[in-house]
Formats: sequence, structure tokens, C-alpha cells
Amino acid sequence: MSDIKKVVLAYSGGLDTSVIVRWLQDTYGCEVVTFTADIGQGEEVEPARAKAEALGVKEIYIDDLREEFVREFVFPMFRANTIYEGEYLLGTSIARPLIAKRLIEIATETGADAISHGATGKGNDQVRFELGAYALKPGIKVIAPWREWDLNSREKLMKYCEEHKIPVDFSSGKKKSPYSMDANLLHISYEGGILEEPWAEAEEDMWRWSVSPESAPDTPTYITLQFEKGDPVAIDGERLSPAALLEKLNKLGGANGIGRLDIVENRYVGMKSRGCYETPGGTILLKAHRAIESITLDREVAHLKDELMPRYAQLIYNGYWWSPERRMLQAAIDDSQQVVNGEVRLKLYKGSVTAVGRRSADSLFDERIATFEDDAGAYDQKDAEGFIKLNALRLRIAAGKGRELT
Repeated sequence: MSDIKKVVLAYSGGLDTSVIVRWLQDTYGCEVVTFTADIGQGEEVEPARAKAEALGVKEIYIDDLREEFVREFVFPMFRANTIYEGEYLLGTSIARPLIAKRLIEIATETGADAISHGATGKGNDQVRFELGAYALKPGIKVIAPWREWDLNSREKLMKYCEEHKIPVDFSSGKKKSPYSMDANLLHISYEGGILEEPWAEAEEDMWRWSVSPESAPDTPTYITLQFEKGDPVAIDGERLSPAALLEKLNKLGGANGIGRLDIVENRYVGMKSRGCYETPGGTILLKAHRAIESITLDREVAHLKDELMPRYAQLIYNGYWWSPERRMLQAAIDDSQQVVNGEVRLKLYKGSVTAVGRRSADSLFDERIATFEDDAGAYDQKDAEGFIKLNALRLRIAAGKGRELT
């Protein structure tokens, strides 16, 4: 007899998690609570309720987390200008700590003994979900079916559905994508299929959110993005909620062929994996945020942020959002953003984003000093001679001792 009486499952309503509901019921003889998160994946989440009910689930949670996702997770990450391995904007990674948090909250509310997820044993998501869960509720039991069962192919999953009379409709008439996809308000990802061959170019009809740069309009789109304390708050003077703002940036970027990415990344579990991503709004936001920081941040603060960013990105990618070191870094990053206020004018054109203007009441850009014209004594160019000689002192001493430079 299992000591697991109730499990909260992160439930999408798709094939894998529907099988997991029945598998948990049969294997552990337990009650299953389903949790479906709306984080802007662009698909109706309410049908998951009927599917869960058909599987005998009595407690069903379907939560709209879009605003919390962008406000409490996406925006804090973008304050750090975060990218992983020089390219990836961490769209999947940043959603996992929110889902883990809500899983634990529901487990506490319902008195569940365990949580469960549909992440495979090959990927990063199992790590992200579970590290978050253990950080938030140390004694929680985690059940990861893909690490326990032998249903390791779609054919076996379908056979299991047939044998256990799982009422899941997979014949909607829509052509099933050959890719494994994950979407939220920040991005959509594609893995599997032809992408498992690193030399093969992704098919054009794979992309869902953006036109190709070649097909984008021949005239540029100009927008102005307003920032307050490092976060975007308005587009072209229209103040929007975090989720609405990111959604609008996605549409603007997608229409101009912005945000496509094709990379081979290093997973935390040790393997290399090829993935394609569309992050139109995030790509615009990253460019704009760096532009407003360029005139508002002190030089050494900006450079220190750039040094810390790869470590911060690695923490998020590997699942350590709830770690003390991430929170420590976040405190330093957030402190730097108090002066990151103002506007950035951006040009969107055929896959590119260019900052063409920036202004701020907190700007450190001094036209009197920076000008190539007469600065009326604002900067004494003679001061540069001593500055250069002092900085060259160690080099001159070494050269005087005959140290070779090559």
C-alpha cells in the first residue's frame, strides 16, 4: 500500500500528462489534483478541465499566471540583460520556478503528499521543477513518471491510452507538429524532428510567431519604449500591464521578422541539444534595456553587471531561481536599476532591432564634455597626459627590465 494519498500534477491536458494522471492513480492508488498554468502559451487552457474530469479528477486548478509571470520573473531577469551562452533568452527556463511555486502552494492547500511533472529524464526541466520544489518545501515527495515507467515512446503511450480507456482526443484534424514545443508569453521553443540533425536547416513552416526577415515589411517600424526602474511600462506613450506590454512587443517583433534563434546549447544534465526559439518581444526588450542603461548607469556598475550576468544566466538555466545566490545577485541588480528611467526609440526592420534614440532625466551623458566642438573649458584635455602615464607605469617598468612582450 502506497503512503502517497494525494499528488498534485502539473497538467497540460496533452497525451503525456493525461497518461500520467491514470498511471499515478493505478501505480500509487492515490488521488490526483491537476494544475494547469496559463502563462501565455497562446492555446486555450480551459479544455484541460474537461479532460481531467473525464479521468476522474475531483480537484482541478486552472490559474491565469500571465501577469505574475512577466512582472515577477521575466522583468527581473531582463534587468540583468540575461542571456545564456551568448544567445538564449531563457524563455523556458524562467517559467519553471513559477510553476514549481504554484505546485507547492496547491500541495499545501490540498494537503497533498507529493507533486508530479511530465518532464523527461533527459532534460533540464526535471531539474528546474524539483530544485524549486525542494527549496520551497524541503520534505515534499516528487514523482517523475518518465524516470520510473517504461512508456518511452508515443506508440507505447497510445497503447496505454487504449488499454486504460483514457478519453483523450488526439484526432482534432489539425496537423500535428513534428516538433516538441513549449510556449509562454516570452517565447516558443522547438526541439526534435529534423532539428536533431544539427546540419539541417529548420523548415520555414515550423515558425509560428514571426514572418521570415525576407518576408518582413520593406519599411521600418519605429516604436518608443518607456522604462521605470529598469522595467518597461509603456509603448509609444501607452501604459500597459507587464503581460499586455510583452504581448504587444511580441506582435510588433513577429511582424518584422525579429527574434528567431537556432542554437546548440549545453544542457545541465550534460548533453548538447539543438533548439530553435522565437522570442520577438524579448529580443526588442533586451536591446532597449541595454540602450537606456547606456546613458543612465555608471560605467563600473554597468561593467560589473556584465561580469555577473553569465553567472546569473547559468543559475536560471540550471534551475536555481530560488537559491540564495540568485536572490543575492537580484538584490544587487535591482539596486542598480533605480536610475534606469527614460525612453528608447527603436527601429524594427527585417529581423533587426536598432536603438536610434535614448533620453532620460537620469542621464549621465554630458553634451558639454562629450562634444567635438568647443567645450568652453568643461574638460581639460591636458589632464589626459598624466592619466595615460600613470596607467602606463607598470608597462614602462616591465619594458625597462627587458620583459618580452611576445
